[in-house]
Amino acid sequence: MAPIYETVRLLSASLPSEVALIGYAGAPWTVATYMVEGMGGGETDHAIIKQWALSDPSGFQPLIDMLTIAVTQFLGRQIEAGAEAIQIFESWAGILPEPFFRRWCVQPVANIIEALRQRYPHIPVIAFPRAAGLLYQGYAQATHANCIGLDSTVPLGWASGAIQRRLGRCIQGNLDPQLLVVGGQALAADAERILRHASEGPFIFNLGHGILKTTQPEHVAALVRKVRAWRS
Repeated sequence: MAPIYETVRLLSASLPSEVALIGYAGAPWTVATYMVEGMGGGETDHAIIKQWALSDPSGFQPLIDMLTIAVTQFLGRQIEAGAEAIQIFESWAGILPEPFFRRWCVQPVANIIEALRQRYPHIPVIAFPRAAGLLYQGYAQATHANCIGLDSTVPLGWASGAIQRRLGRCIQGNLDPQLLVVGGQALAADAERILRHASEGPFIFNLGHGILKTTQPEHVAALVRKVRAWRS
């Protein structure tokens, strides 16, 4: 992993002071899905890992425990190399039933955040449980993340009330990545909607998941200009 840490060090030294460097890792459950089934291009129904996890939870648990330790160490090394905040991506949170979601999405991330806070109490943590739906609020409460990433399906009015105001947490999101591909007026209008609804509390503008490879850089630049120029 040395090249990754060296890249973080070089970026940290070269970025302007007003630009934050965010470290990144997949959460244990999501990393486990890729270990067991491969990346799959998003097309897998995750039947193999779900059958293992649901039918033999005691046999599956050691993999999650190992990954919890590994992700904690990986993020810690990024922080030591200069990352000023970290984000934990749980891209496949939405495929688990609630009891298993709590066991393999919520608890490992809570353990990671607790361990990082003991060593790096000044580093904010963003946690992103994609497609968690109604479980978002409980996830935010149980993991104690400073900020919660929202996927594109989460209603901002609900998130503002349940997470910003009730829990006092920052929210991040949640532009549909496809709108960044479309660009133009459709992109501008939805960005305006998000800024208007989410900016009454602590908020980071972002996409609702990863940027698509068909995205035009010009669309990204236009979105950045709009967000920076926006005023409530």
